[in-house]
Amino acid sequence: MNEVSYLLGTAAFIGTVHTVIGVDHYLPFVALSKANTWTMRKTMIVVFVCGVGHVLSSVLLGFAGIALSASLSTLVDLESVRASLATYFLIGFGLLYTLWALRNLYKHKEHTHTVDGRIIVHDHHETASVEDHLKSQKKSQTTIWGLFILFVLGPCEPLIPILMYPAATQNVGALLLVTVTFTVCTIGTMLAMTYVLLKGMDIVKLSGLHEYSHALAGSAVALCGILMLTLGI
Repeated sequence: MNEVSYLLGTAAFIGTVHTVIGVDHYLPFVALSKANTWTMRKTMIVVFVCGVGHVLSSVLLGFAGIALSASLSTLVDLESVRASLATYFLIGFGLLYTLWALRNLYKHKEHTHTVDGRIIVHDHHETASVEDHLKSQKKSQTTIWGLFILFVLGPCEPLIPILMYPAATQNVGALLLVTVTFTVCTIGTMLAMTYVLLKGMDIVKLSGLHEYSHALAGSAVALCGILMLTLGI
C-alpha cells in the first residue's frame, strides 16, 4: 500500500471514529431537534450546514498554513485555542438555553387564585398569539445560528497534523483527496448518527417529558461541553 492509499484509509477511519466518539458532533442536534419539533429534513439540513462549517474552518486554516509554510506546531496551537473556545461556548450555550427553558416553564406554570370564594387556576399565557409564534420562530433561528457558530469555532483536531501536512508532502492531488475523504466521512457520520438517534427516540415515547424538553435539551448540550472539558472527548 502506497503512502497516499494509507492516508486515504486513515482519513476515512479518523473522520468516522472521531465523529462517533465526539458526542458533541450529533447530540446537540438530536436534543434541540426534539425540543423544537424540527422535521427530519430541517434537522438534516442544519446538521449538514454546521458540518460543512466545522470541517471547512480547519481545512482553510490548514491550506493557509501549508501555503504560507507555517510550522505545524503553530497551527496545532491555534486549533487548541479554537477547541477551548468551542468548549466554553458549548457550555455557555447549553446553560443559557436551559435558563431560558426554565424561565418559560415558570411563566407557563399554573397559578391558583381565589376570587369571590371560587378557586381559579390559570397560567400566565393561556392562549398562543401571533406574537408568541413569531417569537418561537425567532428563537429557533437563533438556536440554529448558535449551533453554526459553535461548529465553525470547533476544530477538527486530527485533520491538519495527521492528514493534511503528511499529504502535502506527496502532492496537491493527495492533499485534496485526503481532505475530501475526511470531510465526507465526518459530515456523513454526523448525519447518520443524528438520524439514527432521532429514529430511536421516535420508538421510545417520552411524552411525559415533553414539558421539560427544552430544559433537558439545554442540559444535554451543556453536558457535552463539560464532558469535552473534563474527559477530552
